[in-house]
Amino acid sequence: MKKITFFLTALLLLNLNLMAQTKSRDSVVADPSLQGQYQLMLSKSKTLNGYKLINPSRLTQFWKNVKDTIKTEKIRSTTAQQKILSLEKGVSGLKSEISGTESSLAATNAKMDQISFLGIAFSKSSYNVAVWAIIIVLALLLTIVFLRSAKSVQEAKYRKGLYEEVSQEYHAYKVKANDKEKKLARELQDERNKIDELKNKG
Repeated sequence: MKKITFFLTALLLLNLNLMAQTKSRDSVVADPSLQGQYQLMLSKSKTLNGYKLINPSRLTQFWKNVKDTIKTEKIRSTTAQQKILSLEKGVSGLKSEISGTESSLAATNAKMDQISFLGIAFSKSSYNVAVWAIIIVLALLLTIVFLRSAKSVQEAKYRKGLYEEVSQEYHAYKVKANDKEKKLARELQDERNKIDELKNKG
C-alpha cells in the first residue's frame, strides 16, 4: 500500500513538473495572445488519423486564459463605458457652461451695444444714425437760415441804396424848391416895389 502511494505521489509530482515545464516553455516561446496560444497548442499536439490529440493541461490552461481574457475584456469594457458616461456627463456639463457663457456674452455684447439717451435705450448703430441725421438736418437748416439772411442783408442793402438815392433826390429837390421860392419872393418884391413906385408917381 505504501509503495502504491509512493508510486502515485512520484507520478503526480512528475506530471506536475512536466506540466510546469510545458507551461513555462509555452509561455516563453508562444505568442501571449489567445491566437498564439491556440496555434502553440495545435503545434504541440500530435495527430492521429487526422485528429489532434491535445494535452488536457494545455487545453485547461488555454480555457483558463480564454476566461481570463474574457473577464479582462469585460472589465475593460465596463471601465470604458463608465469613462464614456463620465466623459458624456462632462461634455454635457461643458455644453451647458458654454451655452451659459454664450448667453452671458450675448447679453454683455447687447449691453455694450446699447446707449441710453433721455431714458431711451438705443443701439450704437441706430444712435449714430440718429445723431448724424440730426447733425445733417441742423446743418441744412443753418444753411437755409444763412442763405435767407444773406438774401435779406442784400435786400436791405438794396433798399438802403434806394432810400439814399431818393433822399438825395428829395434833398436836391428841396434845395431847388427853396431857391425857386427865394427867386419868386424876390421877383414878387420887385413887382411890389414897381407898383409902389407907380403909385407914388401918380
